Amino acid sequence: MKNILLWILRLTAAVILLQTLYFKFTGAEESVYIFSTLGAEPYGRIGSGVIELVASVLILIPRTTWMGALLGLGTMMGAIFSHLFILGIEVQNDGGTLFILAVITWICCALLAFQEKNIIRDWVASKI
Repeated sequence: MKNILLWILRLTAAVILLQTLYFKFTGAEESVYIFSTLGAEPYGRIGSGVIELVASVLILIPRTTWMGALLGLGTMMGAIFSHLFILGIEVQNDGGTLFILAVITWICCALLAFQEKNIIRDWVASKI
């Protein structure tokens, strides 16, 4: 049962991260608006897309889930803070969908990182 839950968390985070890539990489109007408002168009849009692609691949590989989860946590914190302090919860009448997806992804990544806490602790300890 635990394995099934972990795969649900992995797939949820990865699917959300991957589905936004189309909009970021094609320069969709909403993505361009967001990153223009943040003062990071186009490099922030493309860069965050690359980071989200890497995070989603790492999340789906069980041996590297911890790395993808940490990368996803950081990326989603940036998205959540951008919504809370600059963009607003609702962006271009999306009803808060992008904000909600960022929160869901953050929760999934946090749970995955917690599950992998021993691996993360050992990796950090080996770097000190």
